[in-house]
Amino acid sequence: MTEIKDFVLEGMPVGAIVYNRRMDVIFVNRRAELFLRRHKAPDELKVISERIFSALESRRFEELFPGEIVLHKKFEESPSNWMFMFRVRKEPVPCISIFISEMSTSSALDLNAVRRQYRLTRRETDVVRRVVDGLKNLEIAEELNISEQTVKDHLSNVYMKMDVQNRLGLVSLILKSTSP
Repeated sequence: MTEIKDFVLEGMPVGAIVYNRRMDVIFVNRRAELFLRRHKAPDELKVISERIFSALESRRFEELFPGEIVLHKKFEESPSNWMFMFRVRKEPVPCISIFISEMSTSSALDLNAVRRQYRLTRRETDVVRRVVDGLKNLEIAEELNISEQTVKDHLSNVYMKMDVQNRLGLVSLILKSTSP
Protein backbone atom coordinates (compact mmCIF):
# COMPACT_ATOMS: atom_id res chain seq x y z
CA MET A 1 0.00 0.00 0.00
CA THR A 2 2.89 2.39 0.76
CA GLU A 3 4.24 1.90 -2.77
CA ILE A 4 0.88 2.88 -4.24
CA LYS A 5 0.65 5.94 -1.99
CA ASP A 6 4.18 7.00 -2.98
CA PHE A 7 3.35 6.45 -6.66
CA VAL A 8 0.25 8.66 -6.40
CA LEU A 9 1.87 11.42 -4.36
CA GLU A 10 4.99 11.66 -6.50
CA GLY A 11 3.11 11.47 -9.80
CA MET A 12 0.36 13.96 -9.00
CA PRO A 13 0.04 16.73 -11.57
CA VAL A 14 -0.09 19.23 -8.69
CA GLY A 15 2.45 20.15 -6.07
CA ALA A 16 1.79 19.16 -2.48
CA ILE A 17 3.36 20.69 0.62
CA VAL A 18 2.35 19.79 4.17
CA TYR A 19 3.10 22.03 7.16
CA ASN A 20 2.81 21.24 10.85
CA ARG A 21 1.89 23.78 13.53
CA ARG A 22 5.47 25.03 13.83
CA MET A 23 5.35 25.74 10.09
CA ASP A 24 7.92 22.99 9.44
CA VAL A 25 7.56 21.32 6.07
CA ILE A 26 6.76 17.68 6.80
CA PHE A 27 6.12 16.58 3.20
CA VAL A 28 6.88 17.88 -0.30
CA ASN A 29 6.21 15.96 -3.49
CA ARG A 30 8.29 16.21 -6.66
CA ARG A 31 6.02 18.74 -8.36
CA ALA A 32 6.20 21.06 -5.34
CA GLU A 33 10.01 20.69 -5.23
CA LEU A 34 10.20 21.81 -8.86
CA PHE A 35 7.92 24.75 -8.11
CA LEU A 36 10.04 25.81 -5.12
CA ARG A 37 13.24 25.60 -7.19
CA ARG A 38 11.78 28.05 -9.70
CA HIS A 39 9.77 30.34 -7.45
CA LYS A 40 9.87 31.62 -3.92
CA ALA A 41 6.85 30.44 -1.96
CA PRO A 42 4.45 33.37 -1.63
CA ASP A 43 4.53 35.05 1.79
CA GLU A 44 0.75 34.71 1.88
CA LEU A 45 1.08 30.92 2.33
CA LYS A 46 2.72 31.39 5.71
CA VAL A 47 0.34 34.18 6.76
CA ILE A 48 -2.77 32.18 5.83
CA SER A 49 -1.39 29.03 7.45
CA GLU A 50 -0.66 30.86 10.70
CA ARG A 51 -4.20 32.27 10.71
CA ILE A 52 -5.61 28.79 10.15
CA PHE A 53 -3.62 27.33 13.05
CA SER A 54 -4.72 30.22 15.30
CA ALA A 55 -8.33 29.62 14.32
CA LEU A 56 -7.95 25.92 15.10
CA GLU A 57 -6.47 26.69 18.54
CA SER A 58 -9.29 29.13 19.36
CA ARG A 59 -11.85 26.59 18.09
CA ARG A 60 -13.18 29.16 15.59
CA PHE A 61 -11.98 27.52 12.40
CA GLU A 62 -15.43 26.94 10.85
CA GLU A 63 -16.48 30.47 11.75
CA LEU A 64 -13.36 32.16 10.35
CA PHE A 65 -12.85 29.86 7.37
CA PRO A 66 -16.35 28.78 6.25
CA GLY A 67 -15.47 27.75 2.69
CA GLU A 68 -12.58 26.67 0.53
CA ILE A 69 -9.29 28.40 1.16
CA VAL A 70 -7.71 29.28 -2.17
CA LEU A 71 -5.00 31.75 -3.14
CA HIS A 72 -4.37 32.81 -6.75
CA LYS A 73 -0.95 34.26 -7.51
CA LYS A 74 0.95 35.56 -10.53
CA PHE A 75 4.75 35.62 -10.41
CA GLU A 76 6.73 38.11 -12.48
CA GLU A 77 9.07 35.41 -13.79
CA SER A 78 6.27 33.04 -14.81
CA PRO A 79 3.83 33.37 -17.71
CA SER A 80 1.30 31.29 -15.75
CA ASN A 81 -1.09 32.00 -12.95
CA TRP A 82 -0.84 29.74 -9.93
CA MET A 83 -3.48 28.42 -7.58
CA PHE A 84 -2.77 27.34 -4.00
CA MET A 85 -5.54 25.30 -2.41
CA PHE A 86 -5.41 24.72 1.34
CA ARG A 87 -6.71 21.56 3.02
CA VAL A 88 -6.78 21.46 6.81
CA ARG A 89 -6.48 18.42 9.05
CA LYS A 90 -7.86 19.30 12.47
CA GLU A 91 -7.24 16.14 14.48
CA PRO A 92 -5.47 14.25 15.91
CA VAL A 93 -2.46 16.32 14.88
CA PRO A 94 -3.33 19.51 13.00
CA CYS A 95 -1.54 20.10 9.72
CA ILE A 96 -2.12 21.98 6.50
CA SER A 97 -1.73 20.61 3.00
CA ILE A 98 -1.27 23.11 0.23
CA PHE A 99 -1.86 21.92 -3.31
CA ILE A 100 -0.16 23.97 -6.00
CA SER A 101 -1.49 23.96 -9.53
CA GLU A 102 -0.41 25.93 -12.54
CA MET A 103 -3.05 27.60 -14.65
CA SER A 104 -0.87 27.63 -17.72
CA THR A 105 -1.22 28.86 -21.27
CA SER A 106 -1.03 25.31 -22.60
CA SER A 107 -3.95 24.13 -20.48
CA ALA A 108 -6.25 26.32 -22.60
CA LEU A 109 -5.01 24.76 -25.85
CA ASP A 110 -5.95 21.48 -27.52
CA LEU A 111 -2.46 20.09 -27.86
CA ASN A 112 -3.84 16.65 -28.70
CA ALA A 113 -5.19 18.12 -31.94
CA VAL A 114 -1.72 19.59 -32.63
CA ARG A 115 -0.17 16.20 -31.83
CA ARG A 116 -2.45 14.44 -34.32
CA GLN A 117 -2.12 17.12 -37.01
CA TYR A 118 1.70 17.11 -36.97
CA ARG A 119 2.11 13.46 -35.95
CA LEU A 120 4.00 14.27 -32.79
CA THR A 121 4.74 11.58 -30.26
CA ARG A 122 3.22 11.94 -26.82
CA ARG A 123 6.64 12.80 -25.38
CA GLU A 124 7.23 15.44 -28.05
CA THR A 125 3.82 16.87 -27.10
CA ASP A 126 4.89 16.88 -23.43
CA VAL A 127 7.92 18.96 -24.40
CA VAL A 128 5.85 21.27 -26.63
CA ARG A 129 3.37 21.88 -23.78
CA ARG A 130 6.21 23.09 -21.57
CA VAL A 131 7.73 25.25 -24.31
CA VAL A 132 4.35 26.96 -24.73
CA ASP A 133 4.34 27.55 -20.96
CA GLY A 134 7.70 29.31 -21.20
CA LEU A 135 9.97 26.71 -19.60
CA LYS A 136 13.65 26.50 -20.53
CA ASN A 137 15.21 23.23 -21.70
CA LEU A 138 16.72 22.49 -18.30
CA GLU A 139 13.38 23.12 -16.56
CA ILE A 140 11.63 20.84 -19.06
CA ALA A 141 14.23 18.15 -18.45
CA GLU A 142 13.75 18.38 -14.68
CA GLU A 143 9.99 18.28 -14.94
CA LEU A 144 9.92 15.31 -17.32
CA ASN A 145 12.81 13.56 -15.59
CA ILE A 146 14.86 13.32 -18.80
CA SER A 147 18.20 14.79 -19.85
CA GLU A 148 18.53 18.25 -21.34
CA GLN A 149 19.96 16.66 -24.48
CA THR A 150 16.83 14.53 -24.83
CA VAL A 151 14.73 17.71 -24.64
CA LYS A 152 16.86 19.22 -27.42
CA ASP A 153 16.45 16.07 -29.51
CA HIS A 154 12.67 16.15 -29.07
CA LEU A 155 12.57 19.84 -30.00
CA SER A 156 14.65 19.21 -33.09
CA ASN A 157 12.17 16.53 -34.19
CA VAL A 158 9.23 18.83 -33.46
CA TYR A 159 10.75 21.71 -35.43
CA MET A 160 11.24 19.41 -38.41
CA LYS A 161 7.71 17.94 -38.23
CA MET A 162 6.09 21.34 -37.81
CA ASP A 163 8.40 23.09 -40.30
CA VAL A 164 9.52 25.83 -37.89
CA GLN A 165 12.99 27.11 -37.07
CA ASN A 166 12.80 27.87 -33.36
CA ARG A 167 10.68 28.17 -30.22
CA LEU A 168 9.07 31.43 -31.32
CA GLY A 169 7.98 29.87 -34.61
CA LEU A 170 6.72 26.81 -32.74
CA VAL A 171 4.63 28.78 -30.27
CA SER A 172 3.29 31.09 -33.00
CA LEU A 173 2.22 28.15 -35.14
CA ILE A 174 0.55 26.40 -32.21
CA LEU A 175 -1.34 29.53 -31.17
CA LYS A 176 -2.52 30.04 -34.76
CA SER A 177 -3.54 26.43 -35.27
CA THR A 178 -5.48 26.19 -31.98
CA SER A 179 -7.28 29.53 -32.15
CA PRO A 180 -10.97 29.45 -33.15
